[in-house]
Amino acid sequence: MTRRDVFEYALLRVVPRVERGECFNAGVLVYCRAHSFVAARTHLDEAKLLALDPRADVVGVRAALRAVEGVCGGGEGAGQAAGDDAGRRFRWLIAPRSTVVQPGAVHSGLTTDPVGEVERLLDVLVR
Repeated sequence: MTRRDVFEYALLRVVPRVERGECFNAGVLVYCRAHSFVAARTHLDEAKLLALDPRADVVGVRAALRAVEGVCGGGEGAGQAAGDDAGRRFRWLIAPRSTVVQPGAVHSGLTTDPVGEVERLLDVLVR
């Protein structure tokens, strides 16, 4: 029997105008403690963004999504979180915030492949 490990995930939502509360999914964060694994994959639908706010800062939103991916990757791309372990980086990224890019609720599941889980969730929940 193949070993299945617990993983946690949260969606990354884009909220172009925080005061209106309208949002759409633009990425997923996945954390698996058993593998010391954290990763984010993003996909920005510019048409959705501009439909919700024609004056949205597309470049800025893209940069914010890339920054999340950088923090997950660790090292120099993680900025001040560079020395943190995978779990700490995940917890920092899922903390509530009122910015244009916001984390959603955390969910859990079982997986044999945390890396593959990132792509699967992106396909199912974002694209």
